[in-house]
Amino acid sequence: LLRRLGKKANVSISPHPHMLRHACGYALADLGRDTRLIQDYLGHRNISHTVIYTASNSKRFINMWETRNSQ
Repeated sequence: LLRRLGKKANVSISPHPHMLRHACGYALADLGRDTRLIQDYLGHRNISHTVIYTASNSKRFINMWETRNSQ
């Protein structure tokens, strides 16, 4: 279904369902959600799989400092 819709939308990559899980993991990490909560939500047995989503992202650091400076 995703591949067919991707072709129809002229997406340059071939989307697959697991990409939705990745997008969800990154989105939760970008929102600052706790790594253990993300692990549970995504159903990871091993925290090392979840840590991939919480790896350094300069956007997160900028948002963190802007939020702290505005308080």
